[in-house]
Amino acid sequence: MQELKNYFITIDRGYKEGEVAVFRQKFDGKGVKKAMLYATALGVYEAEINEKKVGKQMFAPGYSYYPRRVLFQEHEVTELLQEGENTLTFYLGQGWYCGRFLYENKTQIYGEKPAAAWVLVIEYADGIKEKITSLDEVEELVSPYEYAGEYDGEIYFADSRNEVIGHPVKWNGDPVFELEPTLTEVQIQEEINIKEVIEYDGKTIIDFGQNFAGIVIIDPAFLDDETVTLRHGEILNPDGSLYTNNLRKAKATTVYHAGAEKQIYRPRFTYMGFRYVEFSGAKYQPGVIKAYALYTQMVRTGYFNCENMMVQKLYENQVWGQKSNYVEIPTDCPQRDERMGYTGDGHVFALTGAYNFDTLDFWKNYLRDLELGQLDNTEGYVCATVPQTGPNGIEFLSMLGWGNAVTILPNMMYQQFGDEEALERQYESMKLFVEAEIRKMGKKNLWIGPSLGDWLAMGHDMVWQATHNNPISNAFIVNDLRILNETAKRLGKKEDASRYEKQYLATRAAYIKEYVDEDGVVAEDYQSAYIMALKYVMPEGELREKVINNFVVNIKEKGLLTGFFATEHLLPLLVDVGEKELAYDILLHDGCPGWMYQVKCGATTTWERWDALRPDGTVNEDTNFDNDDNMVSFNHYAFGSVGEFYYQYILGIRPLEPGFQKVKIAPVTDKRLGSVAGSYSSRAGEIKVAWKYTDEKVTYQITTPVETVVILEDGREMMLQTGTYEL
Repeated sequence: MQELKNYFITIDRGYKEGEVAVFRQKFDGKGVKKAMLYATALGVYEAEINEKKVGKQMFAPGYSYYPRRVLFQEHEVTELLQEGENTLTFYLGQGWYCGRFLYENKTQIYGEKPAAAWVLVIEYADGIKEKITSLDEVEELVSPYEYAGEYDGEIYFADSRNEVIGHPVKWNGDPVFELEPTLTEVQIQEEINIKEVIEYDGKTIIDFGQNFAGIVIIDPAFLDDETVTLRHGEILNPDGSLYTNNLRKAKATTVYHAGAEKQIYRPRFTYMGFRYVEFSGAKYQPGVIKAYALYTQMVRTGYFNCENMMVQKLYENQVWGQKSNYVEIPTDCPQRDERMGYTGDGHVFALTGAYNFDTLDFWKNYLRDLELGQLDNTEGYVCATVPQTGPNGIEFLSMLGWGNAVTILPNMMYQQFGDEEALERQYESMKLFVEAEIRKMGKKNLWIGPSLGDWLAMGHDMVWQATHNNPISNAFIVNDLRILNETAKRLGKKEDASRYEKQYLATRAAYIKEYVDEDGVVAEDYQSAYIMALKYVMPEGELREKVINNFVVNIKEKGLLTGFFATEHLLPLLVDVGEKELAYDILLHDGCPGWMYQVKCGATTTWERWDALRPDGTVNEDTNFDNDDNMVSFNHYAFGSVGEFYYQYILGIRPLEPGFQKVKIAPVTDKRLGSVAGSYSSRAGEIKVAWKYTDEKVTYQITTPVETVVILEDGREMMLQTGTYEL
């Protein structure tokens, strides 16, 4: 529907942050056989026909790299039309296009003002077709919004009338972008029940019992002509008041002026990350508000249950971390002034998320923006956040570990979903970035320079991490070269395969020479470096065995000290090197740092920092090293990458062939979990695994849709065909 580019309209005045425009178009609907609405916006929109919302998508058309592509929707709206006069109402917000966004709180990032375009195609019973566009007799109405923005919330007047204040004008921008149909959409999901209502200092605090990303709907039937204010927060202060320091510059506030019309209020242009809502301005009554989770629509594919309630709670926490942060893009946290699509945070959780939900379209959409943004960057650079905000080049911080999503994500999509086109589709993008890495390495075969390292690892501050990042950063380069070499071979690109294999071996050798001593000590006994070297670098042999021994000693002596990147691989590596009990000890450790510490503290999602809430009960309000703002979130999915261990090790479900066309099941058991059961609905069908102890005997129940290799902990290996088995 490229013709939509011809019909963009905008407001006939200057920019005002948080403004929402309301357009109205009337048309006749007599004798309609079929009606289709095609719509898009530079900004975010919501369309209504006869006061009924078109479609289920929130924040349409969705966030994309606007300089090169803008998304659009098509909806059959026949059922919304009525005989006689019909009204199309188009609410246009600023959104990511020109509203306030990024942790720098910038505005007009991609353009000066929002714009909208639509085409309504009506087919009548007599066979005649009519096309109505946004350039045809559109009025602008008084907006019910005093303000609407992603970070601050909305200020809404329910009694705003349909008063015409003027007419939009044709957008005079240059539509150099392409229009593409949306692959995914954010929708309102499950209702979150209220757990507790607390009266505090003349206000009411509602505890929903779950930290989540979502919206609160207000029912004015419970109100007089009153103004209600809702403030959102993740935790409470020790005195019982709402904690908001970690919102930074985000107000996360709804102000609703009820008026006399008594229409249900639902936010259109914002969402919040919260567990608690402070209600003021009117007497709280049950039913006056309801909360709903909001996230990208995905099919649930993975489930896990066990008798150990803390282990079970951690599983549920990482699922909620995904729901909360898969809102259009893989955000970093939903509560503060950030919510940006970080590549590094995204790829460390991607495999876990791909077991929880079918995320193939989610990542296709994301990688499309990664690829297009990369084309505008110098040196084939992949930005730390996608969609990027404009052309970029490699600067002081290389952001290695982040940009490497360019290889890690397509490889995951191929293995997990059997997406035969994933690697081919992204090959040139992968190659472009790897070539930049090769240039930066030069004759050293290593890229030495500052980066963020294993972000938020315990035991060292951020400056230390940034200046000791190279054992982490260069491990990612080795992995990039391996993936690209294997992909080139698979695609029959012989010259590329030869080039990248040679560079892979050279960089691997340079890494070992630089960071691994002859006794197997890696980077002066740096825990994260052990993990990344064993995962991506060290070949089989005597030196690897020495590294393994030192790694195990390090873990036994120091416990868990990993950051975003190494955490994903910590427990799997311990099992792989024969330290199953130690892996479970780390998982079940309830002191800080540790996953069970978070659960013990009442967490309902995973935290951004291991010590977000310190053992003394205070919040860790340390700042990011490049600004003075508090940087702590109680809803961040990176450390939720432990979900990978649940599926691939506790249940033991892994693909032997891409898309699970052939399966390996090798459960790793521990009595402390009690009985365990789980499933994964793969592209080949549903796989189920359950196990339980009876004295020293383990009984397994396995259901598989395809040929499966089963490996039991006593060393037995067997081949099973489609069916259900008890072992």
